[in-house]
Amino acid sequence: MLDFEEELKKFRPSPEIDEIEDNVYNNNLSDVTDLMDEMLKKMQEHQ
Repeated sequence: MLDFEEELKKFRPSPEIDEIEDNVYNNNLSDVTDLMDEMLKKMQEHQ
């Protein structure tokens, strides 16, 4: 039978995942709400 606590102690995240996380967090990525906010502001400016 598996001992989950013991298995969790052995767990090590893959280096690629750490690298991807760093790249995502260090970049200023826009999400849908950011894009919508920007569009609404531009629409209001033109009215």
